[in-house]
Amino acid sequence: MKIADLDNPVRAGWLAEQGFRLDARPYVSQAYAARAFLRRLPRTDPLGRVTARIFHPGRVKRQWTTDPAYGVPFLGSADIFEADLSWLPLMATAAFKSNSNLPLEPGWTLITRSGMTAGRVTCARPGMAGYACSEDVLRVVPDPAEIPSGYLYAFLASPFGIPMIKGGIYGTSVRHIEPHHIADLPVPRLGDEVETRIHELMEQAAELRERFQAGIVGATRDLFKSAGLAHLLDLRWHDQPRDLDFEVHRLGPTSLRALNYSPRAQRILAELASVPHRTLGDICAGGSLRTGARFKRVDADPEHGIRLIGQRQAFWLRPEGRWINASRAPADIRQADETVLVAAHGTLGETEVFARSIFVTGRWLDFAFSQDFVRVLSGQEDLPGAYLYALLRSEAAFRMLRSMSVGGKQQEFHPTLLRRLPVPECTVSDRRRIAETVRGAFRDRDEADRKEDQAMALLDEAVRKAAR
Repeated sequence: MKIADLDNPVRAGWLAEQGFRLDARPYVSQAYAARAFLRRLPRTDPLGRVTARIFHPGRVKRQWTTDPAYGVPFLGSADIFEADLSWLPLMATAAFKSNSNLPLEPGWTLITRSGMTAGRVTCARPGMAGYACSEDVLRVVPDPAEIPSGYLYAFLASPFGIPMIKGGIYGTSVRHIEPHHIADLPVPRLGDEVETRIHELMEQAAELRERFQAGIVGATRDLFKSAGLAHLLDLRWHDQPRDLDFEVHRLGPTSLRALNYSPRAQRILAELASVPHRTLGDICAGGSLRTGARFKRVDADPEHGIRLIGQRQAFWLRPEGRWINASRAPADIRQADETVLVAAHGTLGETEVFARSIFVTGRWLDFAFSQDFVRVLSGQEDLPGAYLYALLRSEAAFRMLRSMSVGGKQQEFHPTLLRRLPVPECTVSDRRRIAETVRGAFRDRDEADRKEDQAMALLDEAVRKAAR
């Protein structure tokens, strides 16, 4: 049940604006309430006035490639929220150049504009510069002479901005937002000092996210080079001959599925097994290597619940999730520090998250995680979870894990094959260096979250103060 916000109560003037309607619907609408609240501020500017452009590129023929020399990373409407941009599909350069509105620039605010997720907001990070982006994403381009880009993004992504953006959605089965639907959205002006401070915090957060991306990519490269397997960093999986017409000898009772004997994956496994290694099963013998227990979700309010993260949002920068009652769920929804979670249920589509990995540490220890992940927790101090993550996030590990799947439409991992996965040992000093690189990257990620939280808190405080 929706109720009016006590800080923004329904006023007599609202009744007059709505023709003295006495039903509650317009007055508890978050979009209407936000606009009414912002009218109490001394100054607001329409979004169209403080931006150079609000646009989407229009439909374009999507042609794909697997060769980085002939492609540009492409961001779909879900990809713009991804924490790790390493696995984006490549749009053919010819198709990319056919529309000059496709590439992104850092500092733009991005808003999903189509489908059931329309109205979600993020920003174009420095690492997205020059990337192609879907027509299902609105680009809000700030005018630097009028407003700082970080401040504009903070407002649009705030509890004031998002309801008004979603208030412009139209349609039934397929919902949309067009640029003119948000052009009149009121943007509060809080003075140069406050707006600049919020902008600086957002800029610092963006820089930290770039350090996070560079850190995890660098850790993976370091691991494979240290193990003498640098050639596995550029697999060119789709350039290799397809897994057709091959023979397998001395089959055992473990599996009769052809995918489990994929020649391309078997070559990777053989390469990893050719250097000093331990199996994942041995490493996790004193820890964990299993999916979580299934359980019924019992919803709770944020004050008394815990945020549950599923496979889809686990790879986002700031997952939203749902709030559940932790006391009505199994203990393994919470993870130990440096647990690697591998998405364990799904399909084999190239852009699906099945077999991708995340790392749980720092602020993410406060989250709960669904049963749809393999909990990979090392039982050996000299092979910590941070080191395992550097391997399991790699393209080579992704392909090996995919080859270990069983099932029909929905896949999951064959437990015996999973335990046999070889993990290169490297030297003790190599392992320590690689693990610390990963830990440093995730400290940067947590600090970026804190900077954004500070910016949002400062915005909220300044808006409410100005409205008094």
